[in-house]
Amino acid sequence: MRDVVAIWLGRLAGLLSRLLGRGGGTTMPGVIARRVAPHILTHLTRQLPRGVICVAGTNGKTTTTRMIADSLAAAGLRVLHNRSGANLTSGVTATVLMGADWRGRVAYDVALFECDEAALPQIVRETQPRLVVLHNLFRDQLDRYGEVDTIANNWAAALRTLPTSTVVLYHADDPSLARLANSLMCRTVGYGNDDVTSARDSVAHLADAGFCRCGAALIYSVRFYAHIGHYHCPNCDFARPQPAYALTQVTAHGLVGSHVTVRAPHASCTLQVPLPGLYNATNALATYACADQLGVAPVVAAALAQMQAAFGRYEVITAGNHQLVMALIKNPVGASETIRMLVDAWAAPVQLLIIINDRDADGTDVSWLWDADFERLSGTTQQIIVSGTRAADMQVRMQYAGVDRQQITRIDRIADALDALLAAAVTGQVVYVLPTYTAMLELRAVLTQRGWVAPFWQD
Repeated sequence: MRDVVAIWLGRLAGLLSRLLGRGGGTTMPGVIARRVAPHILTHLTRQLPRGVICVAGTNGKTTTTRMIADSLAAAGLRVLHNRSGANLTSGVTATVLMGADWRGRVAYDVALFECDEAALPQIVRETQPRLVVLHNLFRDQLDRYGEVDTIANNWAAALRTLPTSTVVLYHADDPSLARLANSLMCRTVGYGNDDVTSARDSVAHLADAGFCRCGAALIYSVRFYAHIGHYHCPNCDFARPQPAYALTQVTAHGLVGSHVTVRAPHASCTLQVPLPGLYNATNALATYACADQLGVAPVVAAALAQMQAAFGRYEVITAGNHQLVMALIKNPVGASETIRMLVDAWAAPVQLLIIINDRDADGTDVSWLWDADFERLSGTTQQIIVSGTRAADMQVRMQYAGVDRQQITRIDRIADALDALLAAAVTGQVVYVLPTYTAMLELRAVLTQRGWVAPFWQD
């Protein structure tokens, strides 16, 4: 009875949130329901015949989860997915509430949850997932998460509570995750990149896991970006494990995407990845590995061909007479790789808007701006407009990055910055926006008001 009351109150809160224009009701229903019935997430997810899948990582978890969701749906499974990106425990609970009927019955085959790094341990303990995908670990919001080792230790403690039947898929090119996998009792399966030709021009100072547990500095034969690569310890036997699933060839096609060849335990296949960047090729690899573990790998190629980017993650929007490309940035590695991907593809200088906020969901510590490789932007833009709550910080950062001061314009209000960006571009010109998380939501609210995009919870 308590669960039923919690479902009614939670669903009512979600309905009121949408009717009053206070959001999509993606979090508050979970907050209310958990106060009424603290174990409701456990009780509801136990009904799922194919259990729960959790995806976690600093970068790429939203896109990877969407790729997996589309693949499972293509295989005919009814997938309960927190597609709006509400990835804290309250958001995951809200997702399950909305998937239950008024009597508490969940008519889905499987639940797929994107999990915030700090929330993963609790979600794991409450849902006991059948499969967990660990994508990567980088510095992100140090004021909230702490250092990479702290997150890894918290993950390991939670994952050790899982039964031996659980499968943990982990990115073998990340030494923090390889070390974590070695400590688990459940089944662990690695995935990684064996195409060494795809490694180039990495910013070595961004490495967040450069040392072995024994204290020795790891030696890299290949570095794809940050500390992601092929590594070994010169002092002990710790080294990159041979992944069960691997990219054997990555052929990039600029901002269109890439063509990849995947080696799996029992077969090989080719995939057309519709999103640009090496990291999206890795997202596709993790998706294929997950689908193969669930026995639905043959549908992945067709599902990827039909997918679109999650809101704000390399999202292409028709904004009046222009195409607007929005790519989320939120930490040094993610920002650096996004900038590298864009700059490598730009044939001529572009109009660029960078929006930096420091709200709780962004992380209040913006020192990461000085670690990201903004130097690549020097000489590649016609104009850079900076906006958001930390526009002044970004203006200074651009000057130190070597961008001509005459090309930097500060406009604090996001709507005004967008207007200036579009006004400066010639008709038909593609313009680019790099926002942090809450800046992306604010910008999309403006775009929604103008009728250019749907609200994010309808994405």
